[in-house]
Amino acid sequence: MKKKIISVLVCVVIVLSNTLLAQETRSRIVENGGTGDYSAIMIADSLLPTHTIFRPKDICAFGNDKKLPVIAWGNGACFNSPWEHYKFLNEVASHGFLVIAIGTMPNETGEQVKGKSVSSQLLDAIDWAIDQNRNKQSIYYNKLDTTKIAVSGMSCGGLQTLEVSSDPRISTVVVCNSGIFTDPTGRPSGMPRLSKKHLKKIHTPTLYLLGGPSDIAYKNGMDDFSQINHVPVFVGNMDVGHRGTYHEPYGGEFARVAAAWYKWQLKNDNEAGKLFTGNPCGLSQANGWTVQKKNIP
Repeated sequence: MKKKIISVLVCVVIVLSNTLLAQETRSRIVENGGTGDYSAIMIADSLLPTHTIFRPKDICAFGNDKKLPVIAWGNGACFNSPWEHYKFLNEVASHGFLVIAIGTMPNETGEQVKGKSVSSQLLDAIDWAIDQNRNKQSIYYNKLDTTKIAVSGMSCGGLQTLEVSSDPRISTVVVCNSGIFTDPTGRPSGMPRLSKKHLKKIHTPTLYLLGGPSDIAYKNGMDDFSQINHVPVFVGNMDVGHRGTYHEPYGGEFARVAAAWYKWQLKNDNEAGKLFTGNPCGLSQANGWTVQKKNIP
């Protein structure tokens, strides 16, 4: 108990010190911190100005026996800010994850940042998390589970996700409202130039969340699913179109399902995994969802 108290005090001192030193750091509470067990916060950290961080507000609650898995996120349209997904990402973080999204923190009002991002920024997020976990001066020191890393994204961000999916540090892949183009001539400029052969590079369990037949990425995503046979893969469809449910309170159904997948894959939470396992699996019995899966019991 004494060691635990000392550890918490040390954490508080480091947090306060870093707050004083990193004066450019800004934060904002989103939807009262989310619905998970760990009230979350959105942060623009001067130590990582190219990304936005979503994490439990009380970082001192994590340590040797309870660590935060890492999720790197790529945005729709390759935007360099997660303004379309901040509710979704905050909700996921409230379930005990460090989420690092490409781009600057969304503005509260006015025009949002729409500059372009690149796939390598997902790997930059992973590199940063690993370095912070090793750095004794960091508030994240020894608080992250860097053996449990997800790479994820929506639309163009989903293609960015697939582009880096071969990285050996990655534990799971989540592709939302996206898929490699079956007809490359229809691919907008600025998106990763991938062929279906790239799917062979995936080496981890993979989740696709699609918006049903009205989703412009539906055919591409479903074709990806049909061609992935070498790893566990699950596709869930809800007829909400390409926008998904990210704009809904707490990220809507997409956030609920994604959080369950992350818990299962990154925290070994078999109760959360029941949404995807079994015949029928839990999600197939939820209102509005249709599912398919391979190599998943």
